[in-house]
Amino acid sequence: MKSMIIPLFVALSASVFAADAPPPVETRHGLVQGVVENDLTVYRGIPFAAPPVGDLRWCPPAPPAPWEGVKPTVAFAPDPYQGDGKGNVSEDCLYLNVWTPAKSADERLPVMVWIYGGGFSFGSTSTPVHNGEYLARRGVVLVTLNYRVGTLGFLAHPELSAESPHKVSGNYGLLDQIAGLKWVRDNISGFGGDPAKVTIFGESAGGISVSMLCASPQAAGLFRGAISQSGGSFGPVRETTSPGENMRTLEWAEESGVAYLKQAGVASIQELRSLLPEKLPGGWGSGTSWPIVDGWVIPDDQFRLYEAGQYNPVDILVGYNSDEGLSFAREKTPEEYVANVKMRYGPFADRLIAAYPAGEQSVPKTARDLMRDAAFGWHTWSWARLQARSGKNRVFLYYFDQHADHPEGSPEADHGMPHGVDVPYVFGTLDRKDERLSDGDWAISETVATYWTNFVKQGDPNGSGVPSWPEFTNEKPQAMHFKNTAFPGPVPSEDSLKVLDEYFSWRRTPEGAAWALDGNRKE
Repeated sequence: MKSMIIPLFVALSASVFAADAPPPVETRHGLVQGVVENDLTVYRGIPFAAPPVGDLRWCPPAPPAPWEGVKPTVAFAPDPYQGDGKGNVSEDCLYLNVWTPAKSADERLPVMVWIYGGGFSFGSTSTPVHNGEYLARRGVVLVTLNYRVGTLGFLAHPELSAESPHKVSGNYGLLDQIAGLKWVRDNISGFGGDPAKVTIFGESAGGISVSMLCASPQAAGLFRGAISQSGGSFGPVRETTSPGENMRTLEWAEESGVAYLKQAGVASIQELRSLLPEKLPGGWGSGTSWPIVDGWVIPDDQFRLYEAGQYNPVDILVGYNSDEGLSFAREKTPEEYVANVKMRYGPFADRLIAAYPAGEQSVPKTARDLMRDAAFGWHTWSWARLQARSGKNRVFLYYFDQHADHPEGSPEADHGMPHGVDVPYVFGTLDRKDERLSDGDWAISETVATYWTNFVKQGDPNGSGVPSWPEFTNEKPQAMHFKNTAFPGPVPSEDSLKVLDEYFSWRRTPEGAAWALDGNRKE
């Protein structure tokens, strides 16, 4: 596929550069030339690592080969290989994009680096929702980077671990993110950015990645701030995963990798590397498509790392949406809800059902919020509490509740903001033709984008023109609520979160760990 992409770059550059070509920028591997778009200069498809193909499949990212001359970077590179392989996807996907308002390299603007979501099995930088121009116009350099997803990004196997000098495997997608951040450190000054003022931000799997990078010694010193939207990874390890308990050990992941090779009908990693990507079995849900506690990239259970103060000391802005459960909860009846809670939470089920009650004949938001908090809310709240305990860096917590109001008694009456809907508000990419959007939607998008870019510039979201956002402390645990406007308020469902917190604490005891393992064997 790459051989088709390069001529496209050249063809586009011939027409674009003749009209309005910016000077080339020198990177450590060669010159790149972008395109002027109104008041910004944009570079699309800059390689930050070698194509992870052939013998480099399931290897940490390697440096890209240097090139001679000027590389045109005006079109998005392929998205990471995913799904059924249709569309503009490829294994050759390790490229990033830059939007910069800088007029010279010495402006030293703060930098935002976006990490997309998609359950670690899907995602791309090329989607219009992730258009960086609106945030860049607020005085930041905006970078979006690709990383490997699915089995190609996270397969662990004993043979792969034996190849590694660290004796680990998996987590290649996280290593891609780290390689992209190292590229930013080494090259962003040429684009008018300041490598000492980098903030990472992401949503869903991207927000979880942000959390993991904050705890990874391999990412130390690469950024000074972190924004996580519907992220966090503070649950204990579990062999058979559940939302909020997604992390597995290297040993368990290697066992899944052995089973994956049998599913593929091959006897070795060498044979598996010889298969075309479309011939690889799907990895979703197989235990081969999610980051793991490998002891190197992710040294341990992240909750315990933070308890011990073993994390990268950066300012954080973290939060989640009001109705995340609307996107994930599958129970249709109270009976189904109760049965699933008892299966998942065992001896804590009755207390959690009381804390997150169902209706007599329905599964309302109060019940859906158990899924919201187990997967996102508890992790974000725990992250804020653990980091605030040290008092070394600033913590800001938010709760995004922007949604249309529905008539009382309608099926949608209790619907809040679902998973992922916050992203276009942050990027300023709401659909201008969507008649369902109100003045409140445009106002809160403006407010949130201002908070985010303020945080990137100064480690604090506060500034002129927006309501004052108090820091989160354990003595006064406030969250900023976003609904048509911004206002500080209590942590939502805090009493229910405390019950869930007791469950997760118990799961880390020998009794809780044994119960989970026994439950895995029964499932």
